[in-house]
Amino acid sequence: QVQFVESGGGLVQPGGSLRLSCAASSSIFSIYAMAWYRQAPGKQRELVASIAKGGGNTFYVDSVKGRFTISRDNAKRMMYLQMNSLKFEDTAVYYCNKGLPSFPSWGQGTQVTVSS
Repeated sequence: QVQFVESGGGLVQPGGSLRLSCAASSSIFSIYAMAWYRQAPGKQRELVASIAKGGGNTFYVDSVKGRFTISRDNAKRMMYLQMNSLKFEDTAVYYCNKGLPSFPSWGQGTQVTVSS
């Protein structure tokens, strides 16, 4: 199983931007569709965006469509989430994992807090 390490979170004001990164432990990362997930306090983890193994096809939940952009660099074993126009409701711990179905093991995630 591939391990993932998320980074890039932080505290940002509404309307601000952050870029999250996900580093994969193995080159077999490139054979999987990948996704970003998030879990807000008191809520279930939800899929936010996904990207095909070749990077050509992407999916976004309606709440982030037009604001977030998912991308990947298979040569570097990296995946990214560019988040613009952040809103209070984007506050959550963000995780990367294989696209559904995900691997059962999760990384530490990276905290994103949108606050004024």
